[in-house]
Amino acid sequence: MAFSALWGASPASAGNRIKDIVDVENVRPNQLVGYGLVVGLPGTGDRIRNAPFTEESLQAMLERMGVNVRGSQMRTQNVAAVSVTATMPPFARAGSRIDVQVSAIGDATSLQGGTLVISSLRALDGEIYAVAQGPVAVSGFRAQGAAASVSRGVSTSARIAGGAIVEREVPFALRSSTSLKLALKNPDFTTAGRVAAAINNRFPGAAQVLDPATVQIAPVGGVTGGVVDLFAQVENFAVEVDQPARIVINEASGTVVMGADVRISPVAIAQGGLTISVTEAPQVSQPAPLSQGQTTVVPRTQVSVDDGGGASLAMVGTGASLRSLISGLNALGVSPRDLITILQAIKTAGALQADIEVQ
Repeated sequence: MAFSALWGASPASAGNRIKDIVDVENVRPNQLVGYGLVVGLPGTGDRIRNAPFTEESLQAMLERMGVNVRGSQMRTQNVAAVSVTATMPPFARAGSRIDVQVSAIGDATSLQGGTLVISSLRALDGEIYAVAQGPVAVSGFRAQGAAASVSRGVSTSARIAGGAIVEREVPFALRSSTSLKLALKNPDFTTAGRVAAAINNRFPGAAQVLDPATVQIAPVGGVTGGVVDLFAQVENFAVEVDQPARIVINEASGTVVMGADVRISPVAIAQGGLTISVTEAPQVSQPAPLSQGQTTVVPRTQVSVDDGGGASLAMVGTGASLRSLISGLNALGVSPRDLITILQAIKTAGALQADIEVQ
Protein backbone atom coordinates (compact mmCIF):
# COMPACT_ATOMS: atom_id res chain seq x y z
CA MET A 1 0.00 0.00 0.00
CA ALA A 2 1.38 3.38 -0.97
CA PHE A 3 1.25 6.50 1.15
CA SER A 4 0.49 9.95 -0.18
CA ALA A 5 0.75 13.48 1.16
CA LEU A 6 -2.29 15.71 1.00
CA TRP A 7 -1.54 19.34 0.33
CA GLY A 8 -4.08 22.16 0.38
CA ALA A 9 -5.06 23.49 -3.01
CA SER A 10 -5.40 27.07 -1.77
CA PRO A 11 -2.29 29.09 -0.90
CA ALA A 12 -1.33 29.43 2.75
CA SER A 13 -1.64 33.19 2.48
CA ALA A 14 -5.42 32.78 2.17
CA GLY A 15 -5.46 31.86 5.86
CA ASN A 16 -8.38 31.01 8.10
CA ARG A 17 -11.02 33.30 9.51
CA ILE A 18 -10.55 34.28 13.14
CA LYS A 19 -14.08 33.07 13.94
CA ASP A 20 -13.10 29.55 12.80
CA ILE A 21 -10.00 29.19 14.97
CA VAL A 22 -11.13 30.75 18.27
CA ASP A 23 -13.89 30.39 20.84
CA VAL A 24 -15.27 33.39 22.72
CA GLU A 25 -14.89 33.19 26.48
CA ASN A 26 -18.07 32.00 28.26
CA VAL A 27 -19.93 31.63 24.97
CA ARG A 28 -20.52 27.89 24.99
CA PRO A 29 -23.30 25.32 24.68
CA ASN A 30 -24.83 23.66 27.73
CA GLN A 31 -25.30 19.91 28.19
CA LEU A 32 -28.76 18.78 29.30
CA VAL A 33 -29.89 15.36 30.51
CA GLY A 34 -33.21 13.83 31.49
CA TYR A 35 -35.09 10.59 32.05
CA GLY A 36 -38.24 9.46 30.32
CA LEU A 37 -40.36 6.70 28.85
CA VAL A 38 -40.80 5.68 25.23
CA VAL A 39 -44.22 4.11 24.65
CA GLY A 40 -45.93 2.43 21.72
CA LEU A 41 -43.22 -0.16 21.04
CA PRO A 42 -44.30 -3.37 19.23
CA GLY A 43 -43.23 -5.76 22.01
CA THR A 44 -39.59 -4.61 21.91
CA GLY A 45 -39.61 -2.63 25.15
CA ASP A 46 -38.30 -3.45 28.62
CA ARG A 47 -39.37 -6.64 30.32
CA ILE A 48 -41.02 -5.27 33.42
CA ARG A 49 -39.71 -7.96 35.76
CA ASN A 50 -36.13 -7.31 34.63
CA ALA A 51 -36.41 -3.50 34.79
CA PRO A 52 -38.16 -2.45 38.04
CA PHE A 53 -37.35 1.22 37.37
CA THR A 54 -39.46 1.04 34.19
CA GLU A 55 -42.42 -0.34 36.16
CA GLU A 56 -42.10 2.33 38.85
CA SER A 57 -41.85 5.10 36.25
CA LEU A 58 -44.88 3.79 34.38
CA GLN A 59 -46.92 3.56 37.60
CA ALA A 60 -45.92 7.10 38.59
CA MET A 61 -46.87 8.46 35.17
CA LEU A 62 -50.28 6.75 35.23
CA GLU A 63 -50.97 7.97 38.78
CA ARG A 64 -50.30 11.56 37.70
CA MET A 65 -53.02 11.00 35.09
CA GLY A 66 -55.44 9.66 37.68
CA VAL A 67 -54.98 5.94 37.00
CA ASN A 68 -54.16 3.80 40.06
CA VAL A 69 -52.22 0.64 39.15
CA ARG A 70 -50.43 0.02 42.45
CA GLY A 71 -50.39 -3.64 43.42
CA SER A 72 -51.31 -4.90 39.95
CA GLN A 73 -49.16 -7.27 37.93
CA MET A 74 -47.93 -5.29 34.90
CA ARG A 75 -46.69 -7.44 32.05
CA THR A 76 -46.57 -4.91 29.23
CA GLN A 77 -43.53 -4.92 26.95
CA ASN A 78 -44.26 -1.86 24.84
CA VAL A 79 -42.60 0.65 27.19
CA ALA A 80 -38.88 1.41 27.52
CA ALA A 81 -37.03 3.57 30.04
CA VAL A 82 -34.61 5.92 28.28
CA SER A 83 -32.08 8.62 28.99
CA VAL A 84 -32.68 11.85 27.10
CA THR A 85 -29.74 14.12 26.28
CA ALA A 86 -29.47 17.39 24.39
CA THR A 87 -27.06 20.23 23.77
CA MET A 88 -28.50 23.71 24.13
CA PRO A 89 -26.53 26.12 21.95
CA PRO A 90 -25.45 29.52 23.29
CA PHE A 91 -28.01 32.31 23.02
CA ALA A 92 -30.88 29.82 22.64
CA ARG A 93 -34.10 31.69 23.46
CA ALA A 94 -37.20 30.44 25.24
CA GLY A 95 -39.53 28.81 22.75
CA SER A 96 -36.81 27.72 20.32
CA ARG A 97 -36.39 24.02 19.51
CA ILE A 98 -33.33 21.80 19.87
CA ASP A 99 -32.58 18.19 18.89
CA VAL A 100 -32.54 15.43 21.49
CA GLN A 101 -30.91 11.99 21.66
CA VAL A 102 -32.81 9.08 23.23
CA SER A 103 -31.01 5.93 24.46
CA ALA A 104 -32.48 2.84 26.13
CA ILE A 105 -31.21 2.06 29.63
CA GLY A 106 -33.14 -1.18 30.19
CA ASP A 107 -33.28 -4.41 28.20
CA ALA A 108 -35.37 -3.04 25.32
CA THR A 109 -34.32 -4.49 21.96
CA SER A 110 -35.55 -1.64 19.74
CA LEU A 111 -37.07 1.85 20.01
CA GLN A 112 -38.46 1.71 16.47
CA GLY A 113 -41.98 3.13 16.26
CA GLY A 114 -41.99 4.55 19.80
CA THR A 115 -42.94 7.97 21.14
CA LEU A 116 -41.15 9.78 23.93
CA VAL A 117 -43.51 10.94 26.66
CA ILE A 118 -42.87 14.46 27.95
CA SER A 119 -39.52 14.58 29.76
CA SER A 120 -37.76 17.46 31.49
CA LEU A 121 -34.11 18.19 30.67
CA ARG A 122 -31.87 19.58 33.39
CA ALA A 123 -28.37 21.03 33.55
CA LEU A 124 -25.80 20.42 36.30
CA ASP A 125 -27.35 23.19 38.39
CA GLY A 126 -30.54 21.10 38.70
CA GLU A 127 -32.71 23.62 36.84
CA ILE A 128 -35.04 22.59 34.01
CA TYR A 129 -33.95 24.25 30.76
CA ALA A 130 -35.99 22.31 28.18
CA VAL A 131 -38.86 19.84 27.81
CA ALA A 132 -38.75 17.01 25.26
CA GLN A 133 -41.49 14.94 23.64
CA GLY A 134 -42.29 13.37 20.29
CA PRO A 135 -41.88 10.33 18.01
CA VAL A 136 -38.38 8.91 17.89
CA ALA A 137 -36.44 8.22 14.68
CA VAL A 138 -34.20 5.14 14.73
CA SER A 139 -31.46 4.75 12.11
CA GLY A 140 -30.84 1.05 12.78
CA PHE A 141 -33.14 -1.96 12.72
CA ARG A 142 -33.31 -5.50 14.05
CA ALA A 143 -35.31 -8.48 12.78
CA GLN A 144 -35.29 -11.91 14.37
CA GLY A 145 -36.84 -15.28 13.59
CA ALA A 146 -36.72 -18.72 15.14
CA ALA A 147 -33.31 -19.64 13.75
CA ALA A 148 -31.78 -16.42 12.41
CA SER A 149 -31.60 -12.70 13.05
CA VAL A 150 -30.34 -9.63 11.22
CA SER A 151 -29.48 -6.18 12.55
CA ARG A 152 -28.01 -3.00 11.18
CA GLY A 153 -26.92 0.03 13.13
CA VAL A 154 -28.10 0.59 16.71
CA SER A 155 -31.84 0.17 17.23
CA THR A 156 -31.76 1.10 20.93
CA SER A 157 -30.65 4.68 20.26
CA ALA A 158 -32.83 7.24 18.51
CA ARG A 159 -33.08 10.93 17.75
CA ILE A 160 -35.88 13.48 17.75
CA ALA A 161 -35.23 16.43 15.46
CA GLY A 162 -36.44 19.59 17.18
CA GLY A 163 -37.90 17.39 19.91
CA ALA A 164 -37.25 19.74 22.85
CA ILE A 165 -38.53 23.24 23.53
CA VAL A 166 -36.28 25.62 25.48
CA GLU A 167 -38.02 26.83 28.65
CA ARG A 168 -35.18 28.71 30.36
CA GLU A 169 -32.46 30.89 28.84
CA VAL A 170 -28.81 31.08 29.85
CA PRO A 171 -27.95 34.80 30.29
CA PHE A 172 -24.95 36.21 28.39
CA ALA A 173 -23.95 39.76 29.34
CA LEU A 174 -21.69 40.42 26.37
CA ARG A 175 -23.02 43.88 25.59
CA SER A 176 -21.98 45.16 29.03
CA SER A 177 -18.48 43.63 28.83
CA THR A 178 -15.52 45.94 28.35
CA SER A 179 -13.33 43.24 26.80
CA LEU A 180 -13.50 39.76 25.31
CA LYS A 181 -11.07 36.88 25.55
CA LEU A 182 -10.64 34.79 22.43
CA ALA A 183 -9.53 31.21 23.20
CA LEU A 184 -7.58 29.51 20.41
CA LYS A 185 -8.87 26.01 19.65
CA ASN A 186 -5.26 24.92 19.03
CA PRO A 187 -3.04 27.00 21.35
CA ASP A 188 0.13 28.30 19.71
CA PHE A 189 2.32 31.37 20.31
CA THR A 190 2.75 32.09 16.61
CA THR A 191 -0.95 31.84 15.80
CA ALA A 192 -1.93 33.98 18.79
CA GLY A 193 0.55 36.64 17.69
CA ARG A 194 -0.83 36.60 14.15
CA VAL A 195 -4.41 36.98 15.41
CA ALA A 196 -3.45 40.00 17.53
CA ALA A 197 -1.43 41.50 14.65
CA ALA A 198 -4.32 41.11 12.21
CA ILE A 199 -6.66 42.94 14.58
CA ASN A 200 -4.17 45.67 15.49
CA ASN A 201 -3.43 46.36 11.83
CA ARG A 202 -7.03 47.52 11.46
CA PHE A 203 -7.67 48.74 15.03
CA PRO A 204 -4.32 49.65 16.65
CA GLY A 205 -4.08 48.66 20.30
CA ALA A 206 -7.34 46.68 20.30
CA ALA A 207 -5.77 43.24 20.85
CA GLN A 208 -3.06 41.78 23.04
CA VAL A 209 -1.75 38.24 23.56
CA LEU A 210 -2.20 36.98 27.11
CA ASP A 211 -0.84 33.47 26.56
CA PRO A 212 -0.56 30.91 23.72
CA ALA A 213 -4.27 30.15 24.02
CA THR A 214 -5.76 33.59 24.70
CA VAL A 215 -6.03 36.88 22.84
CA GLN A 216 -7.89 39.71 24.57
CA ILE A 217 -9.68 42.41 22.56
CA ALA A 218 -11.16 45.70 23.79
CA PRO A 219 -12.66 48.70 21.98
CA VAL A 220 -10.22 51.57 21.42
CA GLY A 221 -10.34 54.87 19.60
CA GLY A 222 -11.84 54.51 16.15
CA VAL A 223 -14.14 51.63 17.14
CA THR A 224 -17.80 52.51 17.14
CA GLY A 225 -19.97 50.54 19.54
CA GLY A 226 -18.89 48.04 22.19
CA VAL A 227 -16.85 44.88 22.28
CA VAL A 228 -19.54 42.90 20.45
CA ASP A 229 -19.38 45.31 17.52
CA LEU A 230 -15.57 45.05 17.53
CA PHE A 231 -15.63 41.27 17.29
CA ALA A 232 -18.25 41.41 14.54
CA GLN A 233 -15.80 43.48 12.48
CA VAL A 234 -12.69 41.38 13.10
CA GLU A 235 -14.08 37.81 13.09
CA ASN A 236 -13.69 37.50 9.32
CA PHE A 237 -10.05 38.64 9.24
CA ALA A 238 -7.81 36.00 7.61
CA VAL A 239 -4.98 34.56 9.71
CA GLU A 240 -2.44 31.92 8.73
CA VAL A 241 -2.53 29.18 11.36
CA ASP A 242 0.73 27.68 12.55
CA GLN A 243 0.97 24.27 14.19
CA PRO A 244 3.71 22.20 15.82
CA ALA A 245 5.20 19.21 14.03
CA ARG A 246 3.19 16.23 15.22
CA ILE A 247 2.52 12.65 14.14
CA VAL A 248 -0.68 10.96 15.33
CA ILE A 249 -0.72 7.16 15.34
CA ASN A 250 -3.69 4.87 15.90
CA GLU A 251 -2.21 1.42 16.41
CA ALA A 252 -5.60 -0.30 16.49
CA SER A 253 -6.55 0.75 12.94
CA GLY A 254 -3.04 1.32 11.56
CA THR A 255 -3.80 4.99 10.80
CA VAL A 256 -0.92 7.49 10.63
CA VAL A 257 -1.43 11.25 10.22
CA MET A 258 1.60 13.53 9.82
CA GLY A 259 1.75 17.31 9.75
CA ALA A 260 3.46 19.13 6.89
CA ASP A 261 6.22 20.50 9.19
CA VAL A 262 7.57 17.07 10.18
CA ARG A 263 11.32 16.93 9.50
CA ILE A 264 13.79 14.03 9.53
CA SER A 265 17.50 14.30 10.33
CA PRO A 266 19.95 12.16 8.27
CA VAL A 267 19.05 8.53 8.92
CA ALA A 268 19.17 5.17 7.10
CA ILE A 269 16.05 3.00 7.01
CA ALA A 270 15.80 -0.69 6.15
CA GLN A 271 12.52 -2.55 6.22
CA GLY A 272 12.02 -6.29 5.94
CA GLY A 273 11.00 -9.32 7.92
CA LEU A 274 10.93 -13.08 8.11
CA THR A 275 7.74 -14.73 6.89
CA ILE A 276 7.21 -18.51 7.17
CA SER A 277 4.24 -20.05 5.37
CA VAL A 278 3.15 -23.64 6.06
CA THR A 279 0.57 -25.19 3.72
CA GLU A 280 -1.08 -28.54 4.37
CA ALA A 281 -2.45 -30.46 1.34
CA PRO A 282 -3.17 -34.05 2.44
CA GLN A 283 -3.80 -36.63 -0.27
CA VAL A 284 -5.86 -39.82 -0.23
CA SER A 285 -4.03 -43.10 -1.05
CA GLN A 286 -6.41 -45.61 -2.62
CA PRO A 287 -5.31 -49.33 -2.74
CA ALA A 288 -5.46 -51.33 -5.95
CA PRO A 289 -8.62 -53.36 -6.65
CA LEU A 290 -8.80 -56.73 -4.85
CA SER A 291 -5.57 -55.96 -2.99
CA GLN A 292 -7.31 -56.02 0.39
CA GLY A 293 -5.51 -52.81 1.28
CA GLN A 294 -6.91 -49.86 3.21
CA THR A 295 -7.54 -46.32 2.12
CA THR A 296 -5.23 -43.97 3.97
CA VAL A 297 -4.57 -40.22 4.08
CA VAL A 298 -1.01 -39.27 3.20
CA PRO A 299 0.14 -35.90 4.64
CA ARG A 300 1.69 -33.39 2.24
CA THR A 301 3.27 -30.28 3.74
CA GLN A 302 4.82 -27.34 1.88
CA VAL A 303 6.95 -24.84 3.75
CA SER A 304 8.06 -21.53 2.19
CA VAL A 305 10.32 -18.93 3.76
CA ASP A 306 10.61 -15.25 2.87
CA ASP A 307 13.55 -13.66 4.69
CA GLY A 308 12.92 -10.17 3.31
CA GLY A 309 15.79 -10.46 0.86
CA GLY A 310 14.09 -8.01 -1.48
CA ALA A 311 14.22 -5.22 1.10
CA SER A 312 16.76 -2.45 0.65
CA LEU A 313 18.42 0.24 2.73
CA ALA A 314 17.21 3.78 2.05
CA MET A 315 18.99 6.98 3.07
CA VAL A 316 16.95 9.98 4.17
CA GLY A 317 18.82 13.25 3.68
CA THR A 318 19.24 16.27 5.91
CA GLY A 319 16.02 18.09 6.79
CA ALA A 320 13.85 15.74 4.79
CA SER A 321 10.25 16.91 4.56
CA LEU A 322 7.03 14.93 4.77
CA ARG A 323 6.90 14.56 1.00
CA SER A 324 10.41 13.12 0.70
CA LEU A 325 9.86 10.85 3.70
CA ILE A 326 6.73 9.35 2.16
CA SER A 327 8.45 8.91 -1.20
CA GLY A 328 11.27 6.99 0.47
CA LEU A 329 8.92 4.77 2.45
CA ASN A 330 6.89 4.02 -0.67
CA ALA A 331 10.11 2.90 -2.39
CA LEU A 332 10.62 0.40 0.43
CA GLY A 333 7.07 -0.95 0.07
CA VAL A 334 6.21 -0.10 3.68
CA SER A 335 2.75 -1.02 4.99
CA PRO A 336 0.89 1.16 7.53
CA ARG A 337 1.74 -1.24 10.36
CA ASP A 338 5.43 -1.18 9.43
CA LEU A 339 5.34 2.61 9.14
CA ILE A 340 4.28 2.88 12.78
CA THR A 341 7.25 0.79 13.89
CA ILE A 342 9.65 2.74 11.65
CA LEU A 343 8.48 6.14 12.92
CA GLN A 344 8.82 5.06 16.54
CA ALA A 345 12.29 3.71 15.83
CA ILE A 346 13.33 6.98 14.13
CA LYS A 347 12.01 8.92 17.13
CA THR A 348 14.03 6.69 19.49
CA ALA A 349 17.12 7.31 17.35
CA GLY A 350 16.60 11.06 17.80
CA ALA A 351 16.24 11.71 14.08
CA LEU A 352 12.52 12.62 14.06
CA GLN A 353 11.91 16.32 14.73
CA ALA A 354 8.27 15.97 15.72
CA ASP A 355 6.07 14.78 18.58
CA ILE A 356 4.43 11.37 18.32
CA GLU A 357 0.97 10.94 19.80
CA VAL A 358 -0.25 7.34 20.07
CA GLN A 359 -4.00 6.89 20.42
